[in-house]
Amino acid sequence: MSELSLPYQLWQNNLAKIISTLDLREVFGEGDGPYMPLISVVPIAEGEVGCVRVFEGPALSRLVTCSIVVPAIGLDSHMLFAFTPADSPVPHFTLDSVRAGDHCAFHLDLIPRLDLGANLKYMDEAFTPLTEILKEAEEIEGLTPAQLDPRQYAVMSPWMFVSRATDAAFGKIDAPVGKYLAHWFGLVEQGISEAATAAVSAKDIAERDACNKAIIFDPEVDKVWHQISGLLGADAANDIRELLKKQ
Repeated sequence: MSELSLPYQLWQNNLAKIISTLDLREVFGEGDGPYMPLISVVPIAEGEVGCVRVFEGPALSRLVTCSIVVPAIGLDSHMLFAFTPADSPVPHFTLDSVRAGDHCAFHLDLIPRLDLGANLKYMDEAFTPLTEILKEAEEIEGLTPAQLDPRQYAVMSPWMFVSRATDAAFGKIDAPVGKYLAHWFGLVEQGISEAATAAVSAKDIAERDACNKAIIFDPEVDKVWHQISGLLGADAANDIRELLKKQ
């Protein structure tokens, strides 16, 4: 894993901010190593090719990261999901930072905990402040559309910032990522107002969250899980998905 790679730097810098700001501690695996080492099952990349790390703290249910680096196929991938508690209306935060072959790609979003189409106050409190940040970010030269299925857009948020990027463009997205993260930190610290969540109960929020995660991490919705299964084996891929879905 090269600390000089653009995807690694973006991921690591923002992971460090979350750990420090929210006072997270790492949950270690066997021998005080990463929570889950990732071992390749294909001859082109023998041995350990990455790891899953888990962090916990008072404001989150958990933060999960997954890094996979396989130089033989030009893959340098780093993902994080910061999950707020199951019954909290505060959105989850996610960042994907990847180099695949000759291009970079990224995915940044706050994952809604309520139906945005039926909860205007919640939408305006949790997401509308991101509008100008997203509009400005989408003007960065060197971005091209990501190859996502419409169902993937439907289960995330309309403020999802996702694209392929040239190296020059990728080097400029740290600013919008930082602004999204700062907004999310404010939501975590202050919470969501009672007026914005009056139409739902904590039980409703937790049930929706379980359904939403099941779709987000469904291999038939996000085809990348088939690629991960091919590289790491079906059991390891399933273990990662179950950790991400866990409440």
